[in-house]
Amino acid sequence: MHPYKRSQRLSILLREEIADIIMKRIKDPRLGFITVTDVELSNDLKIAKVFISVLKDEDRDITIEILNSAKGLIRNEVSKRIRVKFIPIIEFMIDKSIEHGFRIDKLLKEIREKE
Repeated sequence: MHPYKRSQRLSILLREEIADIIMKRIKDPRLGFITVTDVELSNDLKIAKVFISVLKDEDRDITIEILNSAKGLIRNEVSKRIRVKFIPIIEFMIDKSIEHGFRIDKLLKEIREKE
């Protein structure tokens, strides 16, 4: 028996495949450095929220726009690479956890400096 639920295994596989597809198949010069940080699947495995981080904050909106326009291509490529009954609908979102981590780190440094 596997130690993870099927949705967890599938989300890890989707994260790797979507990152590879974005890197190799999407040829838009406006795309900067993108990292696929996580994929969250709904319980029924029909919707995949793909969280990305973008190196430059000013490129976030255009990056989301480009990726949303390429959803069909990405989903088609995923269907060729992964053998599952139903390929989830992809939604791209900006990952705010990195910013949150930096903010916590900054607050901890401020506390250490006051001591």
